Amino acid sequence: MKKMAHLLWLAMGLLIGFAATTSYHRSSQPAMAGNDRHEDYIMCTGQISLGVNLQSDCVWLLDYRAGKLLGTTVDKNLGKIMPWSEVDLVQEFNIPPKQDVHFMMTTGSLIKGQTVLYLTEIKSGRFGVYSMTPAIDGTGRMRIFRHDATMFRPPPANP
Repeated sequence: MKKMAHLLWLAMGLLIGFAATTSYHRSSQPAMAGNDRHEDYIMCTGQISLGVNLQSDCVWLLDYRAGKLLGTTVDKNLGKIMPWSEVDLVQEFNIPPKQDVHFMMTTGSLIKGQTVLYLTEIKSGRFGVYSMTPAIDGTGRMRIFRHDATMFRPPPANP
């Protein structure tokens, strides 16, 4: 009888161990993009195709203070951040000086291997879609390309 109890406890322990191990080792989905904001900055990440079978991470950084959209990639082979490219959002969104602006941005699906960035300025109602492609100048810098821009609501009427 004692031997049977030991075998029962052994079998129970094996079942619990197996269940715990299989639930712990579930396959997880990798994060494909991330967003965060702090005070006057917003950051988003995504993936970018730099050539055949060559993927990298891309980083978008919106700097409210400077009115700039910055973009770069991370060279996975060297573990190095490449030079930043920029877009002047004051000019791009036609924002008058000293305006109270509120930007929002997030990354979206891949288009031809590039993660797109959706960028909007809430007060003016402007909305743009951007991506990065490698520049041809050999500097490692990316080219920020605007695919489209539109208004998601009519501009406010001037009193």
